[in-house]
Amino acid sequence: MSEKPLDESVSASLEAPKMKTTGLPEVDDGGPPQYATSNDFEPLTPIQSFEMNQSLLEDAIPDRPLIAPLVPMAALRAEYEGGSQVFVKQIDWLTEHGYAGIRRTRGDGDCFYRSLAFAWIGRIMLSKDTPLAVMSAISVLEASQPLLEAAGFQRMVFEDFYDCLVSLINEIITPERDGRLLTPAILLEAFNSPEVSNSIVVYLRLLTSAKIRADPDEYAAFLFHPEIGEPMEVRDFCESFVEAVGKEADHVQMTALTKALKVNVSVAYLDGHVHGEEGKVDFVQFKNVEDSTIDPVVLLYRPGHYDILDQRSEDALDV
Repeated sequence: MSEKPLDESVSASLEAPKMKTTGLPEVDDGGPPQYATSNDFEPLTPIQSFEMNQSLLEDAIPDRPLIAPLVPMAALRAEYEGGSQVFVKQIDWLTEHGYAGIRRTRGDGDCFYRSLAFAWIGRIMLSKDTPLAVMSAISVLEASQPLLEAAGFQRMVFEDFYDCLVSLINEIITPERDGRLLTPAILLEAFNSPEVSNSIVVYLRLLTSAKIRADPDEYAAFLFHPEIGEPMEVRDFCESFVEAVGKEADHVQMTALTKALKVNVSVAYLDGHVHGEEGKVDFVQFKNVEDSTIDPVVLLYRPGHYDILDQRSEDALDV
């Protein structure tokens, strides 16, 4: 299979810092990892950073909704105050740069897809030209169906998942549910319904797979097994790690899906590393459209997990 040079936007996204944990040092079986104390300003090692975040997530998973209401960044800061102060300083940096709230998602392996879908629809609702934003999104999704069929997915397999996503977006301007338009509260309720939320996740996974399969030369050089780091064929990678639910998304999947949806996404890395300016947080940009009718989706990446960043500290009240 020949390797086709990546265009500039794809290359920038795929060559950004990797989100997988392949190559991390072995964990010492002699005892639990020792994290930095509240007085320690040294950055954590990759394995410490990953395990600390996983511990925080796993402790909350049983009671955590699929998508939670917005909470102030102070709530996230409180989780790290007894650990690495590098994380605390990065959270403070985000707050100082306008990010007042965080919307948490369940750490179930589908958090990227669920976060992106929720935040994308939320951006459409807040668009200055909402009807145009809705029509543009639905047009993109309509055009995605032939892409899925070309990848070998039968329409009867994905049409219910597709209808679920399109219907929800359409409700922004066309009342369907009890005669009401989609509101932030209704959107949150919908995404906490496993039937609705998981249907949307499945469709986006299939769309991501179809996009990768449609442009194999563009992505093939970047397809690696996330656990052992071995190169993988396009079909095997898609079947094992894209179409399968509960599998964490990597840069390839993020690039493919944001391109397929024609949406701009900015991902903040809360990684516990020092980046020049004290507490500075690096952002990875997935820019796919000029003059978009909606603002970019902003996600927060912590090792092994995605949440949603917001300039608001709480959800707006429905009127």
